[in-house]
Amino acid sequence: MSICVAIASANPVKKRATLEAVRVALGIKDVDAVVVEVEHGMPDQPIGDEETLRGARVRAEGALALRPDADYWVGLEGGVTERDGELEAMAWAVVLGRTAEGELRRGESRTATFTLPREIADLVRSGVELGEATDSVFGESDTKRGPGTVGPLTGGIIDRVSYYAHAMVLALVPFRNPEFTFAPATERVEA
Repeated sequence: MSICVAIASANPVKKRATLEAVRVALGIKDVDAVVVEVEHGMPDQPIGDEETLRGARVRAEGALALRPDADYWVGLEGGVTERDGELEAMAWAVVLGRTAEGELRRGESRTATFTLPREIADLVRSGVELGEATDSVFGESDTKRGPGTVGPLTGGIIDRVSYYAHAMVLALVPFRNPEFTFAPATERVEA
């Protein structure tokens, strides 16, 4: 069996995480991952849980609009949120797909969070995107297309692919379990 997954990001980390998750969670080895560029209208650095989730939803819905022939449509959005005076990093994964009856179904999951060091948090609070702040603090370049912020902060124990892949597996729960009832994806999200 072969499937097509439209991913609303050209970031190779998001593509690899999606492929790993689909292959493991759905047991499908032959996956054609198609990257689509979605005009999502979101800020480069989403702030807060709601804005980050909205960004992932808009991306998944944009992928559906651009590639209606795919089997699944994926939006992944990284963000930051304030908690008790600390800035935490997290991300949302949204998957859209159809049931055997053709009903559109949505799966969503949030990654774990981790507290950012003040050196990175202060830059983000000043308007610098998290990836750029990470590059600046660690003297790296383009970490968001590689280990992300989580990579250097965990000493490489968790990289951005594995960080996103866990959330993707959980977002695929409604599609792994078609015999159960999940809420349909009915409402459209505005950017």
